Amino acid sequence: MEITYVGHACFLIKLSTGYSVCFDPYAPGSVPGLSAIDIAADTVICSHTHMDHYAHDEVGDPETPFSGELPEFEHIDTFHDEVKGAKRGKNIITVLRAEGETAVHMGDIGCDLTEDQLSRIKGCDLLMIPVGGFYTIDCKKAYEMVCQIDPKVVVPMHFSGENFGYDVISGPEEFVRLIEQKGDRKIIKGGTGVKDLPSEKSLLLLEPLRIL
Repeated sequence: MEITYVGHACFLIKLSTGYSVCFDPYAPGSVPGLSAIDIAADTVICSHTHMDHYAHDEVGDPETPFSGELPEFEHIDTFHDEVKGAKRGKNIITVLRAEGETAVHMGDIGCDLTEDQLSRIKGCDLLMIPVGGFYTIDCKKAYEMVCQIDPKVVVPMHFSGENFGYDVISGPEEFVRLIEQKGDRKIIKGGTGVKDLPSEKSLLLLEPLRIL
């Protein structure tokens, strides 16, 4: 399972079959500091319809078709805020199962998980989770959720950096500090992506691919 962090909440995942899926592509100009998306994928999945997560047309078609079995997808309905969508609407968690691994993209989750929702993603191999706050859960809540879900590999997303992101959201520093304090994960800096998931319990820190 090859993972590329395009930026914001957008990821490209490629399987050994050649199949690829893009999560939450953003529209041009919708995220400060990030350049337009220039990727191709067989499938595009968006967690909700805000411009910084919903730009199907920006993702091209792969030049080479994949061969093999299709992955399995599961969608879990949640909310974009702590008041059942009254502020920002609904959010969808997507679960991807393929080649013996399970990847979970949390979208712009802004609420707690129910016991049923937690049971459907607990112990996943890869968890992509927002940490920036304001529009989503913040670093502290994301850390608490990671403790509940206990994925093998966790990747923070939807945060700001020195040259990118919204002013009202934070960087991932507090999230990283909390993970370090717990001491049960290796901290890995993976650049813009990795060819394979780490084999050990890890916090994988990725940098946006499409910085201006």
